[in-house]
Amino acid sequence: MSRVGSAPIRIAAVGDLIVDRPQPETFFTDAAAILRSADLTIGQLEVPHSTTRAVTTVDVPAPPADPAHLEAVARAGFDVLTLAGNHIGDAGGEGIAETIAAALAAGMLTTGAGADISAAGVPVIVERGGVRIGVLSFNCVGPTDSWATSRRPGGAYVRVYSHYEAIGANPGGPPSVHTFADPHSLEELRRHVSAVAEVVDVLVVALHKGLVHVPSELAAYETEVAHAAVDAGATTVIAHHAHIMRGVEFYRGRAIFHGLGNFVTVTDALTPAAAAVDEQRRWAERRKRLFGFEPDERLPSWYPFHPESRNTAIAVLEVSSDGALRWGIVPCFIDETARPVPHGDDEVGRSVVDYIRRITADEGFCTTFAWEGDEVWLHASDQQGESL
Repeated sequence: MSRVGSAPIRIAAVGDLIVDRPQPETFFTDAAAILRSADLTIGQLEVPHSTTRAVTTVDVPAPPADPAHLEAVARAGFDVLTLAGNHIGDAGGEGIAETIAAALAAGMLTTGAGADISAAGVPVIVERGGVRIGVLSFNCVGPTDSWATSRRPGGAYVRVYSHYEAIGANPGGPPSVHTFADPHSLEELRRHVSAVAEVVDVLVVALHKGLVHVPSELAAYETEVAHAAVDAGATTVIAHHAHIMRGVEFYRGRAIFHGLGNFVTVTDALTPAAAAVDEQRRWAERRKRLFGFEPDERLPSWYPFHPESRNTAIAVLEVSSDGALRWGIVPCFIDETARPVPHGDDEVGRSVVDYIRRITADEGFCTTFAWEGDEVWLHASDQQGESL
């Protein structure tokens, strides 16, 4: 990678995208200029974008969004969509195929799902300014019927186990929960990441992981899998699924964004209009009991997420002409029309950054945040010792 005198290559990434409302372009109005200014912009597509009405999951299904809405995603500046997530198989192989076709027709590339496990594991590899950039995508949360096999469409995945241990003499009481990746599955991730890392200059690994709707809490498997990706050659790890921000860790000099939260995530799946669908109604009721929150009443019913999820960010990786790397964020706040609005060094922007700094510290990471103009650049603190 020799680019002496060239401007830095800028990679931008955001969390979950659900583009399931009319006039989809309006939700990207404020962020589009920043997304387009990057040399490569990556987003996680949370649900199929398909015309099929097939339902093939045993989990709570997410209805497919209009595939034509992906044209608005492309116009907003996205180049790559990662697809390995818990809902990508909800509409079966037909939904996956139509989603990929619609993304390609709109000018975007995809990774993480396909007609079989081999297709799901094919990376995106592009060149920007002489830098070869790879992107991989893995689902760490299930359900198993969303995973691709040698004969079934689905997503690339890492199998994770949960072990529930009773606390004291209290059978049936709240347990201690231990999570860990299946050793064989983790080795497959390492092998795959290593193979792609050998043929690119920069490798972004996207992981669908995390405890949904829970502020500042990481399960043990999350760092295990993220560290394994870095050990195998990932330049950076970005994560999504929790629908709420997580902290930023530096490990072996690489940034791990443990959760980028929501970006444009607008859906009628849990609105009153969906109450006639038994699975949606039961999940909406159960979600309140499980996670103990009500969506922010100032937002429309089609943004059914934790109030703290309004704090979000665009993650940034810059690659300088000499190959040096630096990571940052553009703070964003989801406004009362459910649009992510970038903020610089103003009152709202500082509040968002303070939130991300706090949850980072709560998760045990010593990352420092430094304003530079209207962006914030991240650095590993000396207090992290072996993680530097």
